[in-house]
Amino acid sequence: MLHDNAPTHKPASVCQFFTSKNVTTLYHPPYSPDLSLPDHFLFPKLKMKLKGLHFADIVEIQEAVTDELKKVPKEEFSAAFQKLYDRTKACMYANVVYFE
Repeated sequence: MLHDNAPTHKPASVCQFFTSKNVTTLYHPPYSPDLSLPDHFLFPKLKMKLKGLHFADIVEIQEAVTDELKKVPKEEFSAAFQKLYDRTKACMYANVVYFE
């Protein structure tokens, strides 16, 4: 998990849950666009699929997004998270805030 110090990641119960599930926690600097998985993986896919469509309400939007996300193979999610993990390690080893 990429830890961004969000309030939802700070409670002891959440930290204990992550520990009990052997979740690797990576910390990154705030406002680090080069480490944003949704920007590089999910949002472009969703934008391509949903571009030009019109929705009557939020429920329709949620259903359309959920349907599209369910179509993404698990292997693609796994590969995207592995790339993010590798990029995060490279940034940490380079000791920089922005990484090309």
